[in-house]
Amino acid sequence: MASLRSATPKLRNYFRDNYIPQICEALLCGLLVTCPEDPLRYLEHMIIVIIQNGLENLLWDMCIDPSLKPKIRRLSETYLEQLFGLDDQLVTPELMIKACTFYTGRLVKNHFGGWREVAIPRANQEAILAEKMDRAITHDNFRCQKVFFYHWLSYVITCRERLIVSLLRLRQMFCVQRQKIILAKWKEKARHKSKTREDELILKHELQLRKWKLKSKVPEEKLLSPERSSSDTAAAAAPVEFDVSALPEQAIMQIFLYLSFRDTIMCGQVNRSWMAMTQRGFLWNAIDFSTTKNIADKCVVSTLQRWRLTVLRLNFRGCLFRTKTLKAVSHCKNLQELNVSDCQSLTDESMRHISEGCPGVLYLNLSNTTITNRTMRLLPRYFHNLQNLSLAYCRKFTDKGLQYLNLGNGCHKLIYLDLSGCTQISVQGFRNIASSCTGIMHLTINDMPTLTDNCVKVLVEKCPRISTVVFIGSPHLSDCAFKALSSCNLKKIRFEGNKRITDACFKYIDKNYPGINHIYMVDCKALTDSSLKSMSVLKQLTVLNLTNCVRISDIGLRQFLDGPASVRIRELNLTNCSLLGDASIVRLSERCPNLHYLSLRNCEHLTDLAIECISGMLSLVSVDLSGTLISNEAYCKTSLFLEHLDISYCRQLSDDIIKTVAIFCTHITSLNIAGCPKITDGGLETLSAKCHYLHILDISGCILLTDQILQDLQMGCKQLRILKMRFCRSISVAAAHRMSSVVQHQEYSSDDPPSWFGYDSEGNPLEETQSRIQTRNYSELIVKESFSSDEESPDANLI
Repeated sequence: MASLRSATPKLRNYFRDNYIPQICEALLCGLLVTCPEDPLRYLEHMIIVIIQNGLENLLWDMCIDPSLKPKIRRLSETYLEQLFGLDDQLVTPELMIKACTFYTGRLVKNHFGGWREVAIPRANQEAILAEKMDRAITHDNFRCQKVFFYHWLSYVITCRERLIVSLLRLRQMFCVQRQKIILAKWKEKARHKSKTREDELILKHELQLRKWKLKSKVPEEKLLSPERSSSDTAAAAAPVEFDVSALPEQAIMQIFLYLSFRDTIMCGQVNRSWMAMTQRGFLWNAIDFSTTKNIADKCVVSTLQRWRLTVLRLNFRGCLFRTKTLKAVSHCKNLQELNVSDCQSLTDESMRHISEGCPGVLYLNLSNTTITNRTMRLLPRYFHNLQNLSLAYCRKFTDKGLQYLNLGNGCHKLIYLDLSGCTQISVQGFRNIASSCTGIMHLTINDMPTLTDNCVKVLVEKCPRISTVVFIGSPHLSDCAFKALSSCNLKKIRFEGNKRITDACFKYIDKNYPGINHIYMVDCKALTDSSLKSMSVLKQLTVLNLTNCVRISDIGLRQFLDGPASVRIRELNLTNCSLLGDASIVRLSERCPNLHYLSLRNCEHLTDLAIECISGMLSLVSVDLSGTLISNEAYCKTSLFLEHLDISYCRQLSDDIIKTVAIFCTHITSLNIAGCPKITDGGLETLSAKCHYLHILDISGCILLTDQILQDLQMGCKQLRILKMRFCRSISVAAAHRMSSVVQHQEYSSDDPPSWFGYDSEGNPLEETQSRIQTRNYSELIVKESFSSDEESPDANLI
């Protein structure tokens, strides 16, 4: 049917003229309503009826039984016309009539309603207007009340918040005020208690000093002279009924372990009981021949042969034994540690015998010997488990010798290597090391001016496990070497005497070295406050040494202390950082609860304020205040656990500070008061009476001290081991000679103090500028020669 819409006009006219749509409509309506059982016969019958009635009388419901005729058409005429393509008009007459009727009624209703509103006024118009006005007023009042209520609610809330804030402030002020009152009372009680304690200590000290003076009336000859009276000799000869062998084995072990090799041999010759005690195997696990002088080669050989199965550690450092004597080491099959450093008699042949007989060696120190490539070839062949190797200052082997380390099983278990002073090693030599010692963790290269950044890069490429590096005396290393080490998990770094290391190497230190805990940057003068700021984020840092980094100031140190690194810091060395003042040191005392070692040597701008803050740090064990402006009353009264104190070259100090140390720091073991010309015998007398644990004492340049102090030290400081008294012109040579038999090490001279001490032989001060410069130069020499608490000598791990 859809094709009829595109039919020709002639065909469409045919449909219209012959009433085809009306016929179809009538037949379809009949089918839809009647629903005959035989539709074909029904259609045949209806067509005959239509023919009989004529097309002019055709209606849409003609084919429907009268009883079933619906009131509305089931099939729209317009739809049929649309099917046949005759839909010139889409609206049927019935629908048009309904639409016109609805539209007319709507217009009449609207216009009549409007006309009625205008033409017929209401009788109660005023009442309606009044009612509307009342409603408007009521609505406006409600809106105003709502607005006012919201303003009032916000005001109440604001007032309540202000009241809460005020109450909190009042409570905080009350708590602060109460804390101030409590702290003030506590401070007063603490001050009173401290004063009482000080008075008690001073009183106790005076009583002890009085007893000491009564005891010191014994003639000096009886104390220092080797001759004794007959009564003393008889008393000394009286037998003591005590058998050392009755002690527990652990106690005997601790006693005899303190003895040297010669002393142990001598103890074995006392009697049979002592001989039995000296024959215990644990005493011969470690034999140190380096501390024994003039020992016969025959004794060494016999000892090694007798205890060949017991010896685990041997130390021949600096010994001048014959080559055959060193060959006897090969009898010690269980040897694990061997130190033959500084043995000029050690040859490649000796090392061949040792390597063949002692394959289990773990630690080997060959530093400063004449070994060649022949010995280097033996190391990987026999020492398969070698872990620590020191070749420091061995200049006879070449790069080829280092290549031998990769032969056979190689030295792949090596974790510590010391190549200090091996200036003959080239870049190829470092490549050989990197290829053979891939597991190395600790690397020490000192006194090698030929070391460059390229050498470090070669090592790092194949040795990623390096955790400790020590580069001293390598001035050509720069930030590039530091950057190359970022691929390793460094824990400890030490650079010294390098001017090419700058702040750039510490810029990303928290990302490159998050686990680093030891940093030694000694005499790196290019470092500034920026480096300290970068290091402040290192949470694992425990040791920081910035000696001679002269550009560091209060700003950098305070930035470092404000970071998390200050909490765990245990050792801090700021020697010769002369720009530091009181502000940063006060901050240090607040932020470093675990600080044990502190050096502020030659920090000239520090005053008593900073020193008093330091004295309140109970964790401090060692303090170096040499060259500062410390006064007699500024330190030590609260430093009860102090063990090491250096106040040398503080020319303003007198006996008062020595008395303070003696009263409050009774556990002190090391004291340096060199260059203090105002100290007299009275101060040292007090020190001797109280500090019985003193091991090291330096009184060089104390020109007022006399022979009396040696008598006092011998009576009170019986544990004194090292005594330095250079430039002590009032101490006689005879007294110093007698004292040398009491201590293990003594330095003495009766010359006048040199000019860099800052005063003449009478204690009169010299020109300040000249003495200060010379004192600083001397202090730098001391710093470069000494090690800090955690720094180790190159062969510390090798006995």
